[in-house]
Amino acid sequence: MTDNQFTDTHAASDNEPQLNKLFRAAVKTKASDLHLKVGQRPKLRIQGLLKDTTADPISREKMQEFIFEILTPEQKSFFLKTGTLDFAYEIDQENRFRVDVFRQRGNISLSARRVNVDIPPFEVLNLPVILREICANRLGLVLVVGPTGCGKSTTIASMIDYINSVRFCHIVTVEDPIEFLFRDKKAIVSQREVGTDVENFEDALKYLMRQDPDVVFVGEMRDSHTITAAMRAAETGHLVLATMHSTNSAQAVQRLVELFPQNERDLARQTLALTIRAIIAQVLLPSIKEGLDRIPALEVLLANPAVKKLISEGREAELPGVIRSCREEGMQDITDNLCRLVLDGSVEPKEAYKYAPNPDELKMALKGIRADTSGIL
Repeated sequence: MTDNQFTDTHAASDNEPQLNKLFRAAVKTKASDLHLKVGQRPKLRIQGLLKDTTADPISREKMQEFIFEILTPEQKSFFLKTGTLDFAYEIDQENRFRVDVFRQRGNISLSARRVNVDIPPFEVLNLPVILREICANRLGLVLVVGPTGCGKSTTIASMIDYINSVRFCHIVTVEDPIEFLFRDKKAIVSQREVGTDVENFEDALKYLMRQDPDVVFVGEMRDSHTITAAMRAAETGHLVLATMHSTNSAQAVQRLVELFPQNERDLARQTLALTIRAIIAQVLLPSIKEGLDRIPALEVLLANPAVKKLISEGREAELPGVIRSCREEGMQDITDNLCRLVLDGSVEPKEAYKYAPNPDELKMALKGIRADTSGIL
């Protein structure tokens, strides 16, 4: 491992680092991130928006004092040499941050992401009950997809914690970075952070079977090696949860296959058709309901025989039609979901139209007219 892969921990004490005060402010306000920049007041990201704190603007000297006080000699040396440093930092056992220190325009800046310990259940997150059935699978691959900032990390954390609550098993996660800390319940949860506990995703998955897992979470499907290892685990009797960046189920299948070299894509497609159990695509909308800032809208694809056939034949563009024709099985069309959120007063129609794959189709759905699903397959 390189020198930047150290974890520095400090318990609260009378002479604790000055920076802990700002970390504690992030915890108190339930901020997701803390940003420090020379010449600016410290800023907290609260409910998606960056907000100034009441602290004074940070001088160049104060920034160096803040940062170097919490670094080990090895970390300081690495940062001075490279101009960047990524590490985990704990102010106590319950509050942990993933910190990135970097040099920009000759000054030091800091961005810190708070690692969550409170994991909301499905009901609080307004997630559909079908997710319980998806979590009940004992093997296979489940993908949670969506753009950056859509809440997929929170959704998958809720799924993992649900399994943790109902099943006696071993859950192994491979994450970069760790965003939620799981407390053991019925399951035991082993969380491995890339860059701190293991060098990369490929190495973590290479030795996975020696850790006797039942459920595996892969933080992100980034390349063909990671995908191959994940699908192999799904083939050999494990439930594998993973995330990807894509807008819907059809695009997720296409992007996953295209990560492989041309001569390996047919095998990858057949393996995916064999192992896939569900694909959950999510967006996050502003909510107008009292006490609710944002609410998810989901597309849920369940891997029934029709879905597996389309994936194996390279006809993923037809998956939306299967979803619409199989609503009674628990599949969920995102247009239907957006329609429901508008009708129950959760979101404004103008916001729903922004996220609709086809705004005209949503307009018809709001009038009670559903798309024709005849002729599928």
